[in-house]
Amino acid sequence: MDPTPAIPAVWAVLFALLYGRGVAVMSRAWPAWRSVCFALGLVAILAALASPIDRLVTELFSVHMVQHMLLTVVGAPLLLLGAPVRPLAQSLPMSVRRQVLRPLASSRALRWLLHLARRPLVAGGLYVVGLYFWHIPTLYDAAVENYALHVVEHLYFLASALLFWSCVIDPEPFRSPLPYAARIVYLLLAGAAQNTILGGLLAFSSRLLYAHYEGRPEAFGLAAVTDQRLGGAIMWVPGDVIFLVAASFAFFLWLRSEEEAQRVREAR
Repeated sequence: MDPTPAIPAVWAVLFALLYGRGVAVMSRAWPAWRSVCFALGLVAILAALASPIDRLVTELFSVHMVQHMLLTVVGAPLLLLGAPVRPLAQSLPMSVRRQVLRPLASSRALRWLLHLARRPLVAGGLYVVGLYFWHIPTLYDAAVENYALHVVEHLYFLASALLFWSCVIDPEPFRSPLPYAARIVYLLLAGAAQNTILGGLLAFSSRLLYAHYEGRPEAFGLAAVTDQRLGGAIMWVPGDVIFLVAASFAFFLWLRSEEEAQRVREAR
């Protein structure tokens, strides 16, 4: 594959600078933890796309799975926890905000499209369908051997993951379309369950599904099937842990919202 780690690195630096400038010029105090989350999200994406991981994905299926996990269940939610919309918008010149951002924000067509994409069934469907689609053996082999197709795969994973997690995380100034109780079900069914199914199929498969890796992992002391099983375990176990942690946070937020609602009712 054509290694171009400079491209994601340049984009990451650009977004980091814009985010930092936006936080600096904002009139209100900005929580430091959000800036840390955004920075960690960029680091996760850089680790996936601009590190030795990206050079090893053609040799080891397990490393390719690490790359996908960094993009979808680490980088994407961390970026959204950073609530980047306001800082990035504030970092732009006033003329750009007036002439570009405001017309876009007031566009009915764009708002309708964004609302549609963030519906849980649409966002979850895009994420789940993409998860299985890109792991079809013939398509997977084609993507890992063709640089342009591999870039498309990465963009799809990152974009669909951002939409998926936007239904769980409140990416200010937007709100999640789901109540807290529904977020738990969403994370378990569209997230953890799909990781378990696909990861389990890969982890327990007794034959090599991806012809591209025939003989390649042996240079690292692994049989190709063992490497494939390891990749399935990486998707299954660490991926499920992240979804379960997110579901636990949603559960505690649900309890807190219920307590607040109860206090309001008692006060009335």
